[in-house]
Formats: sequence, C-alpha cells, structure tokens
Amino acid sequence: MPGNKRRFNVRFPPSRIKKIMQKDTEVGRIAMAVPVIISRALEMFLKSLLTKTCVITQSKLSTVMSVAHMKQCIESEKLFYFLKELTERATTTAAQRDNRGMSMWPLYRTKQYDVSVKKATDVDEKKPAPRMSLDSVDHDSSSSVCS
Repeated sequence: MPGNKRRFNVRFPPSRIKKIMQKDTEVGRIAMAVPVIISRALEMFLKSLLTKTCVITQSKLSTVMSVAHMKQCIESEKLFYFLKELTERATTTAAQRDNRGMSMWPLYRTKQYDVSVKKATDVDEKKPAPRMSLDSVDHDSSSSVCS
C-alpha cells in the first residue's frame, strides 16, 4: 500500500543516509533496509566510542569530555585506529584556532571604557532607605480574598 510507510526506531534519519549514499556515482539502487541498518550501525559505533571516552574522562576526574579525552580513546583502542589521522588534524586545527583567536582579540575591541571607582567613604555616606517588613504592613481581614 502506498499510504503505509514503516517507521523504524533509529536516531539517524535513513532518508538522509540514503541521500549521502546516492551522492556517490558508483552506488546504484539502494534497498529500503540498507539505510536503516547503516543508521543502527552508526548509533552502535558512536555509543561504543562515547562510552569508552567517558570512562577515560571519569578516570581523569573530569566532568567535561574534551578532544584530548577522545584522542586518547582513539589512540588506545584498536577498533578506532582508523580515526587516528582525523584526530591529528582536529587537534592541529583547534590549536590554530586558539592561537588566532588570542591574536585577533585586540582587533575586536574598538572602545576603551573608563571605569570610576568610588571611595569607601562615599558609599558609607549614602545609606539606602530601610526596607519595610511584611509585619509592618496593615492587613485587613475584610480585604482578604480567601475566606
């Protein structure tokens, strides 16, 4: 039936995976189950990578997972060895971005603001008015909403 479409319980959209696969000229027709299987395999791969990276993060007594933790996970696990070149490129570009950001910072600051600091004696002379407490407010029982 053309109106009945199957819904698969996957986190990555099979339609997007199919579009990515079809960009390759060598790929012809794609069976309906293939993008679903790839989506599930991708989910399992990421779960494995992130759980092992999380163990490394916790062993360092850190609460934030960083690129360094992920790099250590990729270098220590044989399963993720194919990502080693990717981590080397990622860390070098991240370092370049950090260096560029620090050297570019003065260019973004166009104004310099003068900040005046008040003396301690000036602050003591101007005392704020005392606040009214709730006990000093006159309550009428006739104006009450609840009876």
